[in-house]
Amino acid sequence: MKKWFALLSLALCALTLSACGGGAGAKGSGGSPAPKAETPAKKEAAPAGKRALVVYFSRADENYNVGYIEKGNTKILAEMIAEATGADTFEIKPAKPYPKEYTPATEVAKKEKNDNARPEIVGAMPDVSGYDVIFLGYPIWWGDLPMPCYTFFDKVKLAGKTVAPFCTHEGSGLSGTDGYIAKATGAKVAEALEMKGTTAQKSRDEAKKEVLAWLQKLGYLK
Repeated sequence: MKKWFALLSLALCALTLSACGGGAGAKGSGGSPAPKAETPAKKEAAPAGKRALVVYFSRADENYNVGYIEKGNTKILAEMIAEATGADTFEIKPAKPYPKEYTPATEVAKKEKNDNARPEIVGAMPDVSGYDVIFLGYPIWWGDLPMPCYTFFDKVKLAGKTVAPFCTHEGSGLSGTDGYIAKATGAKVAEALEMKGTTAQKSRDEAKKEVLAWLQKLGYLK
């Protein structure tokens, strides 16, 4: 009787080990196929596989109709665009900051425009060769782009690139700056976004709606 119970126990152990071993060994080798490892989702740099860069010039301090501000009107839009598209960013920064007060700043800007100046800008220039679209932001100063933007154009070749301009102003609109960009760079210039600085600064929800509508119209969204 003891012998019979011993044989029965051995048989049950053998069956148990076979079942467990067969389940483990079946992964990828004849049993039920092993579940595939989940591939991490890739963050798209821009829609439809397009890689984007937001380049912008913006000035804080005292601005027309908004007073003293910590973040420039154009920078607000630049950050919205970068967030919506996953784009990289580059800020055009003059080596010599503009005066903090509004009127003295406009006087410096007017002289630079009249002199067709190229104010020095700081930082390593971005390599744009890998980008499919450049979103270019700036305020309208004296009916033109601020002159540090032209310094950027001289340093970074945008010929053949797609440039999508966006600007802030207080009534002048785009002022033909899309044409100035095309002439200065040789780029393919997309439809521009123009917005009042007061909207960007004081009505962020409205500004964001306009930005997203513009990006969708152009075909650039996450």
